Amino acid sequence: MPVPKEYQSATDDFYKFLVDAREISELGSTHQTYTMAQGVLQTFRRRLTVKEALLFASVLPPILRAIFIADWNIDDPIRPFEDRITMTKEVQSLRKTHNFAPESSIRTVAKALRKNVDELAFDKILAKLPEGAVDFWTP
Repeated sequence: MPVPKEYQSATDDFYKFLVDAREISELGSTHQTYTMAQGVLQTFRRRLTVKEALLFASVLPPILRAIFIADWNIDDPIRPFEDRITMTKEVQSLRKTHNFAPESSIRTVAKALRKNVDELAFDKILAKLPEGAVDFWTP
């Protein structure tokens, strides 16, 4: 069996996502964009059970899937979905001295992510997640 296309093109697809997010956010580099995206993914993950998080991860491209689950302490308490300002501050707290995530970071990553996933499958999965998940990923 050949290597699935999503794995063959994983690096190119990830870089396309980073460039999309960089352009939308107007950040200066893909390195800055990476930290913003990682912060958004971790902020969302903290609001899901392990089962919900794995369901969500199933619709992410491979490298974003790996970033989403990396360094996860599954024993941490699940946080509630909060207002966008509070969750944005959480995004901005990742590597605080090297984090350039703008106030629009969650919307920015949502917009870029939607350009790089199967939106129909993505929305189907979001509908199965707790209240607040759909709003979180609405650009």
